[in-house]
Amino acid sequence: MSNTVVVGTQWGDEGKGKVVDLLTARADLVVRFQGGNNAGHTLVVNGQQYIFHLIPSGILYEDKKCLIGNGVVVDPEVLLEEIEDLKKAGIEVTPKRLSLSDKAHLIMPYHRAIDLAREDAKGKGRIGTTGRGIGPCYEDKMARTGVRVVDLTEPETLEEKIRTNLKEKNFYLTKFFDAEALDAQPILDQYLGMAEKLGIFITDVSVELEQALNANKKILFEGAQGTHLDVDHGTYPFVTSSNPLSGAACAGAGIGPNQLHHVVGIVKAYTTRVGAGPFVTELTDEIGDCIQERGKEFGATTGRRRRCGWLDMVVVKDSVRLNGLDRLAITKLDGRTGLEKLNICVSYELEGERVNHRQASLKRQALCSPVYKEMPGWQEDISQARDISQLPQQARAYVEAIEELAGIPISIISVGAGREATIMVQNPF
Repeated sequence: MSNTVVVGTQWGDEGKGKVVDLLTARADLVVRFQGGNNAGHTLVVNGQQYIFHLIPSGILYEDKKCLIGNGVVVDPEVLLEEIEDLKKAGIEVTPKRLSLSDKAHLIMPYHRAIDLAREDAKGKGRIGTTGRGIGPCYEDKMARTGVRVVDLTEPETLEEKIRTNLKEKNFYLTKFFDAEALDAQPILDQYLGMAEKLGIFITDVSVELEQALNANKKILFEGAQGTHLDVDHGTYPFVTSSNPLSGAACAGAGIGPNQLHHVVGIVKAYTTRVGAGPFVTELTDEIGDCIQERGKEFGATTGRRRRCGWLDMVVVKDSVRLNGLDRLAITKLDGRTGLEKLNICVSYELEGERVNHRQASLKRQALCSPVYKEMPGWQEDISQARDISQLPQQARAYVEAIEELAGIPISIISVGAGREATIMVQNPF
């Protein structure tokens, strides 16, 4: 038995979807354990592009079971849209292929309204939230006023929670933000209507996982966002509202830590982030523009242009420690092709001293400057490489430098968007 967790090592957008898709072929179940529809995984299979926000990307395999864990905050409207889009693409989503935790929390219209109102009020101090209600939903979860998936099965409970919550939310929206109040009845009607469609998927995911473990099934745990967007360990407050770390797979799915056997960290061959926040290796020149254009660096969820920069191994090494990574998977190595020289940030310089980890203080982090290791680039097209020996010497040296600096081996190298454009160095399962 070999259960594997896949996490991002940077600020999200590392290409986790493709790696999860590849590893799903070797797993029996795929579990999403945190985040919401502020995440987007883009896959290209047989030339067709798929974008997932809530459903694990393993749904593209007919014989695999996908589960949405209790740690996820679910917008039921988005989930139903994904199910319908998959149906149009010829993929029928049934309870045999998808389960939804009865303990997951639901994003409500008032969560989205508050999220947008707050961000607008901050002006230049915006965090860069997607405005999809993720943060306010997690707030209600911690305040013990949240609406859970199980409430969809109890109309009286659902109505009571909606009406009670709206008393507070409408006061906040109208009195503090001068925004419009929301009516309870349309919300109740909408969610009861969606409950009829989602009811067949609702189950206790933790119990289902226990049954799978007892049957020696292989389970793949899929995180959203990236390590440095973690609400505890990320670049706070420019973070997400949950814990994208590997350890969160336990709480977010309902299993014990002794059931996690391998942790794979996804590293984009350069660094990007969406929204505001510190970014030591950011490039605002023509090289940054070149990386952005070649990598098609736009958010899968928001469409926003991603900020681009050189690979920051300080960030990656922090992720190795925080997640207990066993292996790395490098994505978008092909995005490095064509540059004469490549830089890898190996440490920071802060007030005349070398530091090897990110600073909790944003003021101190802003004072950090990158210390680079310069390496030669390559001009050859590497998209057809299927073995590491087929890479140009300079590309192999770049990969080896990442491996050495991270202190752990590499298992996967992605050299293109499609499934087939992959070098499998070692199967994590």
